[in-house]
Amino acid sequence: MKEILIAVHVEALPEGGFLATSDELPGLVAQGRTVAETMEIAQDVARKLIESYREHGDELPPSLRTAAPASGELHIPVSVF
Repeated sequence: MKEILIAVHVEALPEGGFLATSDELPGLVAQGRTVAETMEIAQDVARKLIESYREHGDELPPSLRTAAPASGELHIPVSVF
């Protein structure tokens, strides 16, 4: 199994919680109570979208066809009280 990095935009919602979307993977939309929960849901949605592309014989979006394996610097959310 190969892992790739997908750029995800996370924003705080006015009513509370967070929303994640990705320009690299159209259709990726995830909402959660915390950033961590939202990212976990986004990973699951991304995995299912990519599986759907493959099952239907559709070509992956261009940014994912040339994606490098996961490595490098990542940023993680840390709650501070």
